[in-house]
Amino acid sequence: MAVSDDLSEYLIAPDPQARRLTRAVTGVDHEGVAQEINVVEERPLTIYLNSQEIVTAMTIGDYPDFLALGFLRNQGMLQDGDEITGVDYDEDLEVVVVRTARKTDYEEKMRRKTRTSGCAVGTVFGDMMEGLEGVTLPQTQVRTSWLYALSAKINRTPSLYLEAGAIHGTVLCQEARPLVYMEDVGRHNAVDKIAGWMLAENVTAADKILYTTGRLTSEMVIKTAMMGIPVLASRSGFTAWGVEIAQQLGLTLIGRMKGRRFMCLSGEERLLRDADPAAISDELRRSGRKGAP
Repeated sequence: MAVSDDLSEYLIAPDPQARRLTRAVTGVDHEGVAQEINVVEERPLTIYLNSQEIVTAMTIGDYPDFLALGFLRNQGMLQDGDEITGVDYDEDLEVVVVRTARKTDYEEKMRRKTRTSGCAVGTVFGDMMEGLEGVTLPQTQVRTSWLYALSAKINRTPSLYLEAGAIHGTVLCQEARPLVYMEDVGRHNAVDKIAGWMLAENVTAADKILYTTGRLTSEMVIKTAMMGIPVLASRSGFTAWGVEIAQQLGLTLIGRMKGRRFMCLSGEERLLRDADPAAISDELRRSGRKGAP
């Protein structure tokens, strides 16, 4: 699979060579030959909301401000209209503090935390469906030509996954353009970074598509809906609860996107099939991965 160096469409693209994200280690391959490879770093990040410690997440360490903002927003701890007065990150202490004008106290909510099926730290607090009662997603039409174009562009983008593996990616897209590509050891962290960037930049969600390399689980669907994004797509598969929640919320859910193939299990009526799968070039079909990282 060819790797493209054209990152002009991205507002934020992966940087596989960034400092502290990978480390060179030496091992022995199946033939007994010593090989040096790059592996992804994993380090703790403790998130505070004002004076209260909320969670310690294992992360690759980039964009800690966006991760903290997105995590707190997706857990309902940052509310619509909250004035964020500061986001302070201490690299030595591996701590990020989000400060708000509103006084906050989530002690009770933290006692009701639920461990999810995700990689690394995939922790949500309280009832996983809390906050979804008032969510109304726009019934946005999705062109299949966008899906094919996004799959090809994203799979060819230089990334930590291509460099070292053992990582998940999430991409915020608009029509056929990938905008912001975040990676992390847990797919939940990658989504939270996207949510944090959208919050910091005041980006609207109604016309966006969220693409992930990870499984389409209940939490992935819930996070996408909480962000107000109407379309969630992945090259990986589904869980039954993820599909059920997507159908209840009216979220378009597309998985198993590999080459010319995909499966839509929610929102099929919103798909505009404007591209003939048989006309997709061999090169584009080969761009789909054989499996999720």
